[in-house]
Amino acid sequence: MKDPLRLHYAPDNASGIVRLALEELGLSFETVLVDRSQKAQQSAEFRAINPAAKIPALETQDGTMFETAAILLWLADRSGRLAPAATSPKRASFLSWLFYFSNTLHANLRMSFYPEKYVGPDPTHHQALLSGARTNITDGLQILNTYAGEGQLWFNNPENLSILDLYMGPMLRWMALYPRDDTDWFTLEDWPHLHALAARIEMRPSALALCAAEGMAPHPFTAPTPPTPPEGVAL
Repeated sequence: MKDPLRLHYAPDNASGIVRLALEELGLSFETVLVDRSQKAQQSAEFRAINPAAKIPALETQDGTMFETAAILLWLADRSGRLAPAATSPKRASFLSWLFYFSNTLHANLRMSFYPEKYVGPDPTHHQALLSGARTNITDGLQILNTYAGEGQLWFNNPENLSILDLYMGPMLRWMALYPRDDTDWFTLEDWPHLHALAARIEMRPSALALCAAEGMAPHPFTAPTPPTPPEGVAL
């Protein structure tokens, strides 16, 4: 893989998941801040990079990529690490879970953070969407906590880190932090296998690098606090 790659990021956004993967793979990469305080993600300049106007985007030798799961899978396939090979009998199940993370858990989290983007400005509609999204998230946590406790090869395996593990840690962080002052519905200790995963991932050098780069305190996944990033703003 040719270096460097360029990660368009904002602190405590989905770009942090990609940063974890880049760090785990030991790849050289540059970062470009997408300043959310200026709504830079909606600018013509950024839309030329990601027409969907969402963070992250990754410039690669194959062109610019967007969508978190797509970037993670590309990195894993190009490096031959963090995911089963395309010819592996484990690949089919792995892809199902990766897209479940992206299309169900992550998508419902985004709805809970930005209800106005989905149902307009009426606060009554916001609450209805938030209630439904959190039901979906809780159902997902039950499924994933069970799956994480079943001795899987590619999820919550101390001997076999994967992009699923790296995806899960930040999502657990966001559940505990966002929206601000409205997180009482979530307690990580209720999901012991996911708690163990988060505790293990946050001690890795990749997570320490993420914390340093984006102003996160120690224990970013099991006991998160709002970040104080050196540049830009978070969710």
